Amino acid sequence: MNNLIAPHGGYKNLKSYQNAEIVFDLTVEFCNRYLTNKSNKSYRSYRTYDQMVQAARSGSRNIGEGSQTSGTSKQSELRLVDVARASLAELLDDFQAFLRQNKLPQWDKDDRRSLVIRKLAYGTDRTHKTYVTYMADAESAANCLICLINQTAYLLDNQIKSLGKELLARGDLKDRLKTEKKKELFGLNEDFDGFLKKQGLRRMEDGRVAGIGE
Repeated sequence: MNNLIAPHGGYKNLKSYQNAEIVFDLTVEFCNRYLTNKSNKSYRSYRTYDQMVQAARSGSRNIGEGSQTSGTSKQSELRLVDVARASLAELLDDFQAFLRQNKLPQWDKDDRRSLVIRKLAYGTDRTHKTYVTYMADAESAANCLICLINQTAYLLDNQIKSLGKELLARGDLKDRLKTEKKKELFGLNEDFDGFLKKQGLRRMEDGRVAGIGE
């Protein structure tokens, strides 16, 4: 039973995870700077602080956890990555609400400042420190994080599509085990199945041969 466990782990090399970690670190810094200042110590601001930090944390952690479970369950990985995507969507809403409620502008994606931030994604060895200059004021900080969240969401959307295709093509561990058991019990092989198909026959689950229409 070779190759039953699919390649898994290595999530720290995923661009989506790297982006999500930067979003997490910068969100914590943003919240520390702009949601706990003396002029804004309301219950609502503290509640928002917790919501935003937890959503950002969920984004990166679920990508990592999904990658770790990938070897035995693509379905679990797909579910966890989908949770990460939903968490970042929630976080995006929070940053947009912050700008709106504080009467600050949200930069268009083609705004010159947004384009500069977006280009930073192509650099090597990026960390949250790459974006530290944007944390200097609330407007640029929130807009920087909106750019980063949108980039991460794009990567996750592609990752989810890829995982869905892989799940359909390869199945989960239980599906692969079932196939291998059949091969051991009934001597299944693709060449013989192909021969049967040409003869208008098929192999049933119990190993018997029957007509394709039966």
